[in-house]
Amino acid sequence: MHHIPLPPDHVYTVDDFDFELPPALIAQHPAAERSGSRLLDGTGSTPVDRVFRDLPGLLAPSDLLVFNDTRVIKARLFGEKPTGGAVEALIERVLPGTHEVLAHLRASKSPRAGSLLRFADGAFEAEVLGRSGPDGGLFHLRFPADPLVLLEAHGHVPLPPYITHADGADDVARYQTVFADKPGAVAAPTASLHFDAAVLAALDGRGVRRAQVTLHVGAGTFQPVRNTSLAEHQMHSEWYEVPETTVAAIAATRAAGGRIVAAGTTTLRALESAALGGSLQPGARETDVFITPGFHFRVVDLLITNFHLPRSTLLMLVSAFAGHAQARALYRHAIESGYRFYSYGDAMLLERRGG
Repeated sequence: MHHIPLPPDHVYTVDDFDFELPPALIAQHPAAERSGSRLLDGTGSTPVDRVFRDLPGLLAPSDLLVFNDTRVIKARLFGEKPTGGAVEALIERVLPGTHEVLAHLRASKSPRAGSLLRFADGAFEAEVLGRSGPDGGLFHLRFPADPLVLLEAHGHVPLPPYITHADGADDVARYQTVFADKPGAVAAPTASLHFDAAVLAALDGRGVRRAQVTLHVGAGTFQPVRNTSLAEHQMHSEWYEVPETTVAAIAATRAAGGRIVAAGTTTLRALESAALGGSLQPGARETDVFITPGFHFRVVDLLITNFHLPRSTLLMLVSAFAGHAQARALYRHAIESGYRFYSYGDAMLLERRGG
């Protein structure tokens, strides 16, 4: 890793966001206490090692902390095709107002439209309606009843691909934020996993106000960028909503000279997507924004985030926000200092220096 800033006209490629991570630093289980995770404070000229419960003291009473209140659904199902062959489904999206879902399917041979898949030892069947998505990579399925009810009863926690154990009771509780509310995500907004009742109470005591957005995180969040050129990457789409109350809270914070603090890249993604037209707009819509160095940030001043996969869109977002050289230096410090990486890992606090 280098600290040398790249020239302003540098054309970034995926290699600019690669790094070597010792496998032992990939957290397989959460910390004993949510707020007992480490927090790398990257807001100053040199990194400072802290603990997550220190966060309230790093914020000012005039600041506004914005969360993503999405709830992770038990989106992984195991079953079989009519031929008896094993099939695994990861529900990417529940289609509103229907019994239909879009899903990734893993099977020895792709099931055809019209076929039935038996899930959860025959507890229910789902009909394959066809393929979906820009590249046909998703399957359109119809469930016999409300998919959210069936998934809660028969599904498994959709742990990320780099977590090697099967989901257990600990994951049901810990791969979910304490303020999860609106079901629909297939991956947790992991920076918010560090918040617990004690930290929230300390934030309240400090006078830091809170607001929320909703962004249902998709499985595409784990996809590496495979093209050397960033311009060739097709970003996955996610549904989000920014309430009018949050827009008003952000405006009031700005007027009072406070800062907007995003809990996680998904919160930042929702807020910046809603402001792409120049000003922050309330409402619900889809976003496929790809945030890379040079992006013009309009809303977020501070970002709380975990440590992300090499060559990932989230690492590119962090590099755009904090500055590429600063992000590289912080990741180098984290690796040298034994920080825990990825969804169950530690966090860092960043100040906007890019865009």
